[in-house]
Amino acid sequence: MKLKDIPKSELELMGYDDIAYVILSESKKKLKINELFKKICDALEMSEEEYQEHLADFFDILSTDKKFVMLENGCWDLRTRHSEKLVIEDDDEDFEEEEVNSEEDSEKEEDSNFYDEEDDETDDDTDDLKDLVVIDEEEES
Repeated sequence: MKLKDIPKSELELMGYDDIAYVILSESKKKLKINELFKKICDALEMSEEEYQEHLADFFDILSTDKKFVMLENGCWDLRTRHSEKLVIEDDDEDFEEEEVNSEEDSEKEEDSNFYDEEDDETDDDTDDLKDLVVIDEEEES
């Protein structure tokens, strides 16, 4: 459906995102957010003040709606026109290194499960709490 074929009364019932979808579908090109919202405002016969007031709200709507995508150059378009590139690096050497590291880590974990009394011993020169005295509430009174 084309924007010009939609009656104003029906446009007023539509959300900004729905109108933006119609505009982007019809134009078949990407648009900057201010250009896109200006077309919406023109279709709804909104004033310049209303345009300024609602532009930030329109940005929130576009950025949360999964039908739209913001492109590198700041333009917005329909997500269906763009595919997401998924890069998978297949480097066997890194994989082998990770396996070796994980085996070493598991050996360290096994060793750390044993209690060692030396871990509890502290050097009195470095103990900041050596002069700490604990007082009960009864002793405080």
